[in-house]
Amino acid sequence: MKRIRLAGQLAEPISHYTDGVEAGGFLYISGMLPMDAAGELVGLGDVIRQSEQVLDNVGAVLTAASASFHNVVRVGVYVRHMADRELINTVRRRYFGDSRPASTLVEVSALAHTEALVEIEAVASLSRRDG
Repeated sequence: MKRIRLAGQLAEPISHYTDGVEAGGFLYISGMLPMDAAGELVGLGDVIRQSEQVLDNVGAVLTAASASFHNVVRVGVYVRHMADRELINTVRRRYFGDSRPASTLVEVSALAHTEALVEIEAVASLSRRDG
């Protein structure tokens, strides 16, 4: 098992967790918020910009594990407003391309940062098979 912590590249976790864990041929990526490396919220009130930052953060963990969005097999998406679903999906399409992971989308009353509109967690297969 390998724990991935991208200190200096991603914000310091706000609780007792790490950015990602490689185990059993999979990469488990913690829920990412729209935070920059300094821990500042990106895109206040802008769900598209926040989604981009969240997926940039997910991408950084994927890259650290020599993986890409093509390797992602599942995402969990937590949104403050279900009405933002399609806006978030436009961003997801740009990052994932033709790759379509299994997905859960849930509207929540709050996220760990009070101004965050979206949080995404992911699981990636580290096998190199196409599929």
